[in-house]
Amino acid sequence: MARIGIMGGTFDPIHKGHLLIGRQAKTEYHLSQVWYMPSGQPPHKKDHPVSEAARRCDMVKLALAHEEDFVFSDFEIRRPGNTYTAQTLALLQKEYPEHEFYFILGADSLYEIEQWYQPGQILANTTILAACREYDQVHPSLEQQIRYLTGKYHARIHQLHSPEMDVSSEDIRSLVADGKSAEDYVPEAVWEYIQDQKMYQK
Repeated sequence: MARIGIMGGTFDPIHKGHLLIGRQAKTEYHLSQVWYMPSGQPPHKKDHPVSEAARRCDMVKLALAHEEDFVFSDFEIRRPGNTYTAQTLALLQKEYPEHEFYFILGADSLYEIEQWYQPGQILANTTILAACREYDQVHPSLEQQIRYLTGKYHARIHQLHSPEMDVSSEDIRSLVADGKSAEDYVPEAVWEYIQDQKMYQK
């Protein structure tokens, strides 16, 4: 049985923070691989346009080219319509019964997860690795949220002690749209792709 970490997201674009969290998850919880899985049609992103799937996949592949045991997965991209984490995890377990899956997410998502589609199914059927921000002052205690979700859903949630980069994909898109460089925040090959494809420009 392999221990597989699942890192999902729109990856629009993928950035160094995504890779940092993946490395920490692999090391801290002895994962065999981390699968980076771009979302197909994310239902919660309808408030702004998302780059076409092919471009987002290209950037993920470029970012992972020199990362050992990091794997690009088109598992969600191949599915039509909205893609929901609960469905993805159920399908993964059905297709790969020999693997044990760990779902990697940020602390912000752990506070919002009850608003996701079928949160009980997500929390009951996989182990969550939550990357915490030590400087996050919005919520009083990540430990308290973990205890709450564990008690309500019988969830398996562990903290991921990763020094998250204070940057988001939205920040990067805004920088590029304003004509500024974002090369410090994304892998070199990804930055070259963004420039070559003229992505995120106004």
